[in-house]
Amino acid sequence: MADTDTTSSTILTLNAGSSSVKWALFRAGSPPVRLAAGKIERIGLPDGIFSVTDAATGQSARRTIQVADHAASVPWLIDQIGRNGKGLSIQAIGHRVVHGGNRYAEPLVVSSEVLDELHRLSPYDPEHLPAEITLIEAFGKQYPHVPQVACFDTGFHRHLPPVARLIAIPRRYEKLGIRRYGFHGLSYAYLMDELERMAGSEVSRGRVILAHLGNGASMAAVRDGSSIDTTMGFTPASGLPMSTRSGDLDPGLYSYLSGTEGMTLEQFQKMVNARSGLLGLSETSPDMRDLLEQEGRDARAAEAVALFCYQGKKWIGAYAAALGGLETLVFSGGIGEHASAVRARMCEGLEFLGIGLDQAGNEVDAAVISNPESRVTVRVMRTDEESQIAQSICRLPAFDSHR
Repeated sequence: MADTDTTSSTILTLNAGSSSVKWALFRAGSPPVRLAAGKIERIGLPDGIFSVTDAATGQSARRTIQVADHAASVPWLIDQIGRNGKGLSIQAIGHRVVHGGNRYAEPLVVSSEVLDELHRLSPYDPEHLPAEITLIEAFGKQYPHVPQVACFDTGFHRHLPPVARLIAIPRRYEKLGIRRYGFHGLSYAYLMDELERMAGSEVSRGRVILAHLGNGASMAAVRDGSSIDTTMGFTPASGLPMSTRSGDLDPGLYSYLSGTEGMTLEQFQKMVNARSGLLGLSETSPDMRDLLEQEGRDARAAEAVALFCYQGKKWIGAYAAALGGLETLVFSGGIGEHASAVRARMCEGLEFLGIGLDQAGNEVDAAVISNPESRVTVRVMRTDEESQIAQSICRLPAFDSHR
């Protein structure tokens, strides 16, 4: 690693997905400076991928590994973080925690009480929370004197108005914490900070739709800097169709499949989270890049892409209505940042909302892809959840005492 300045505080961030873990090392500051990063992808599959990037040189190393689960990823992570952080003193460890339930929204130092609550919340999101808890506990043992900070994906949506927060089931369930929470909050917080930095506070406090389109996909309607609605609800499986998640479903589907096929609840959960979405529709791949390449010769791939774009277009229209108009549309995430065809198809036919794309700019993933006549500014912005975690830690008063 190029930088070995032992006088500066270093922050480690860990971002666990359902089948991946991303990590990064940052020098604390405003903003934090990325020193190195890596990730393990395709956890649980025989062709897992481990990669490391040195931020100073841009050089990357990549290899195929087999990691059975998130617990098995821990030795790999500790080894590589130790190698890349040699000569640096880690002062805090930040974790992306997908669900904070009713109690937690703001970043906070993990205590035994917080861990107990996260264990209690695990059934809220069995696809993510157990893996995140595994990493918190494992790194707590490896770095027992280093504070760990939980940064909640639900936090950005903590002020959702009641009309967007309530689920139309008996009221007693609301007291149990069953409501719409929304996710991708770390990504959305980063994008809003970047939007203000790039375009000013008047734009960032206007009527904005954020589209985080990646393996997980969601949209958020933001007004006056606050989320007023978002496509994901009680769990990250709802809303838009995604790479392997179904998105919104008729609640009668489970009853029907249970009665006709004997499908268990566990099998249903596996289907809607890991075997649906783009993968389920195409029957070939969960990767939008593959499907766009195949759509000319495979009707199933074409239909998967068409459904994804159609649902995205519907949500843009719905959130323009919820906002009372639209001034800025932001595409982000792996698909949102790189799939020009998807952006074009989601915006096609939305001229009545004031959206007009510049075809040439869209094709090269320009920062602004709307044409001069467009009343709505359409942007392509890179998101960075790890930077947002590091920034959140730097803002914590509790972190100052450890620097």
